[in-house]
Amino acid sequence: MCGICGEIRVNNRPTSASAIEKMTCVLESRGPDDVGLFTQGGMGFGHRRLSIIDLSAHAQQPMVDNELGLGLVYNGAIYNYRELREELVARGYRFFSSSDTEVILKAYHAWGKSFVSRLSGMFAFALWERDSGRVLCARDRLGIKPFYYTELSDGIRFASTLPALLAAGGIDTAIDPVALHYYMSFHAVVPAPHTLLKGVRKLPPATLMTIEPDGSRKEERYWTLLYGAREEDRDRGEKDWEDMLLATLRKAVERRLLADVPVGVLLSGGVDSSLIVGLLAEAGQHGLETFSIGFESVGKEKGDEFEYSDIVAKQFDTHHHKIDISAERMIPALGPCVKAMSEPMVSHDVIGFYLLSQQVAQHVKVVQSGQGADEVFGGYHWYPPLMESTDPVNDYARVFCDRDHAEYARAIMPEYLSEDFSRAFIQKHFEQSGARHPVDKALRMDTCIMMVDDPVKRVDNTTMAWGLEARVPFLDHEVVELAARMPAELKVRGGGKHVLKEAARRVIPSEVIDRPKGYFPVPALKYIRGEYLAFMKDILDQPAARKRGLFQKNYVDELLKDPDRHITPLKSSKLWQVVLLEYWLQVHQL
Repeated sequence: MCGICGEIRVNNRPTSASAIEKMTCVLESRGPDDVGLFTQGGMGFGHRRLSIIDLSAHAQQPMVDNELGLGLVYNGAIYNYRELREELVARGYRFFSSSDTEVILKAYHAWGKSFVSRLSGMFAFALWERDSGRVLCARDRLGIKPFYYTELSDGIRFASTLPALLAAGGIDTAIDPVALHYYMSFHAVVPAPHTLLKGVRKLPPATLMTIEPDGSRKEERYWTLLYGAREEDRDRGEKDWEDMLLATLRKAVERRLLADVPVGVLLSGGVDSSLIVGLLAEAGQHGLETFSIGFESVGKEKGDEFEYSDIVAKQFDTHHHKIDISAERMIPALGPCVKAMSEPMVSHDVIGFYLLSQQVAQHVKVVQSGQGADEVFGGYHWYPPLMESTDPVNDYARVFCDRDHAEYARAIMPEYLSEDFSRAFIQKHFEQSGARHPVDKALRMDTCIMMVDDPVKRVDNTTMAWGLEARVPFLDHEVVELAARMPAELKVRGGGKHVLKEAARRVIPSEVIDRPKGYFPVPALKYIRGEYLAFMKDILDQPAARKRGLFQKNYVDELLKDPDRHITPLKSSKLWQVVLLEYWLQVHQL
């Protein structure tokens, strides 16, 4: 896991080494172990290294293979790199390292652009051809690893984070009105290619972008998630699906043990992370380092789920760490947490992941996490009602979207107001082929869009802020593809994730499964009062906020008067959403 950046100029015009150095400095937390720079004519690349696979200097980046005339900066982990390496050795390729990085270089030389479909893992990279000057950029199937870029007058500049791009300068930092609508209405999910800044874009998941020496670019999607049973699935029963699921998950968690350093687990006490621990124990991993976090309760809102994580830790004899976060610790941590966000992320548990990662990074460099299971296996409350839906777009929007367009018009200053981009986006996505059932349409939306720019981005930003690599076995593409083949009813029955829960009964204690659905609770950011309310008022009173004038005063006053009354359908604070956007802009001096 690392941080990458670079600059590609048209027709071999000199690149800015200073810009690359500035971006690389900002990326230090993503790769505290080493740094590398490479420039050649109109191409320049920077890399910050977190040493996980092949800890030697042979795996340094930027990696240049002079024999093949190729170079690479890469962020991620390729879990099947050893199998690919064996194939390449059989074809006559010689290796100078034992890294997955070098496998990417050789694989491109051997199989061309189609090689990316052979990769199993998470990745974002830029690969260049020395002689032609062509550059190939790519992002993994489910967008686990980020790739931001900005247009230059004579080229393009890219980085693993948006703040790294800002450090290099020359960015149009005006607010993108389309992205603003997504942020305020589509639960702060801003789908690619948009970001909140007009001058910054992000590469969509499962996408290859080829940049030619003359600056022309072409984007190609190399993977599409299709829902519905295959011909061989027609006669499968529930137990058959459970058997296939457990076999695929076992492979996914074992793949993610691939490292030259120890691997721990973020254990929330929910079904997903508990199942990861159980499957790792089955695979012979004993004395696993596991980590849970808890916050102070607010009223009847409990701030931890230690009772469940304790059950799992005891069952599988893990070396368990319980981390309590007091209110005194949380407010001072909000600023650094927001600074670590490439984009403002409204979910309360961002601060939880941030503080948890800080503690976990003191013990291990790699962890597995249960993120993604709810989106892939139908764990959210809005899926079951869609089973009989005759108007899935409206039914989905009603339970997912934070505001309708009328409320958005009351919230935002008139100069930012335009059409209902969020509803139009949902409509367009639901109308695409490849998913027929309303539940499958929603699952596809959440797996391919929402998850990428909410939970997945949350985990990447918060863990990498502390040089910690997070691996997500539920987002193994083979697991995701298998889930997409399963009947919708099998996923959403019993309140959600039925097939996953039934499979999990063979591995983990039933007490962890037959419990109310939990989440990563941070009550103080949902029920805002006391010092938290004062903190948020201060942000909105800053001269920068008044000068910017994003929000209508009457609307903000309404939220401030009684924050507890203004909760979104997904149980988030509308006040925190408004404050967070302004706070993010202030922290990044925009």
